[in-house]
Amino acid sequence: MSVISRITTQKKHRNRYNIFLDDGHGEKYGFSVNEAVLIEYRLRKGLELDDAAIFTLVKQDSLHKSYTLAISFLSYRMRTKKEIMDYLAKKEVDEVHITNIMDRLQKEKLVDDEQFADAFVKTRIQTSSKGPRLIQQELLEKGVSAAIASSAAEQYTYGMQYEKAYKLAEKKLTSGSKKSFRQKLQQLQASLMQKGFDHDVIKDVLTEIDNQKENNAEWDALIYNGEKLLRKYQPKFSGFALQNKMKEALFRKGFSLELINRFLDEYENE
Repeated sequence: MSVISRITTQKKHRNRYNIFLDDGHGEKYGFSVNEAVLIEYRLRKGLELDDAAIFTLVKQDSLHKSYTLAISFLSYRMRTKKEIMDYLAKKEVDEVHITNIMDRLQKEKLVDDEQFADAFVKTRIQTSSKGPRLIQQELLEKGVSAAIASSAAEQYTYGMQYEKAYKLAEKKLTSGSKKSFRQKLQQLQASLMQKGFDHDVIKDVLTEIDNQKENNAEWDALIYNGEKLLRKYQPKFSGFALQNKMKEALFRKGFSLELINRFLDEYENE
């Protein structure tokens, strides 16, 4: 049996205390504990401690150190359960302590994979060009369960995906590549798949871009034919008569009335 003969504060760590013991053969250093352990076990001068009590105190102090490590790791950003467990294992924390620490963190609501996944997806949507499938894969790699990852990814709606995928498509199509439009579409499809966008989104974006390309080509053709017809009819017609002649001629060439009217409106406003 030993008696606590003296308790001193460590110079470099003000929240840690050195415990000195006297077993009847003079005072000697026994062990050190964190302030939380000191208070919990009411350590004080004159308190008797047997070997079992000393072992428990050292064990509890070690557990508290490991818990503090976990809290420090969490202070930088949210973490998944697996990230924390891997970190503590890397720090050579006892497996039993890791289990105790994880239980405590969950009770204190300091670790929650559902909240982590939800926040992670929101951040990726705002700050990256990744689609939901790729983000979901990232969550799985961080140890989040497939069910939680899938549920969190649902907040990445079709509309959000379409808007982001379309902007990426526009950027790639204007990148200055000398490849044909069809080759660019094929590369774009592969790129959007690698980014993790849903198949339906990729299909709809590519269809829209393809349609726009056709519309632009149709508009360019109409301008060419329209200007040619203007040079032919302007010397003979004007005003309403000229418009009718133009409409009839362009319509016979297969152009839509919508594009014909657009061309004539722009011509009148010049």
